Amino acid sequence: MISKDTLFALSLFPYLGFLWVITKSGLFPRLAVIGFYLTLLFVAVTIPAGVYALHKYSHTLADVDFLHGGAEVFLTLSNILVVLGFRQAIQESSNS
Repeated sequence: MISKDTLFALSLFPYLGFLWVITKSGLFPRLAVIGFYLTLLFVAVTIPAGVYALHKYSHTLADVDFLHGGAEVFLTLSNILVVLGFRQAIQESSNS
């Protein structure tokens, strides 16, 4: 059986493929593409924060509120940019 950590690591490859496709296609709003890329920043921040929470506090990241909240800020920011990018694209297509 595949461990959750291995599955998490393997999930990075389809996501990188997704990013490559949306970047090369030019069909996605630029702001939304930036938001999707920022999801990688969220992952990059979450992993060390989780390790720190485990070693420093002997708890998972979800149980250390200030670390968890700090990491979630990056996910929130990426989601906001994705929404604003598609909102802008919808508004521009409505005006055309």
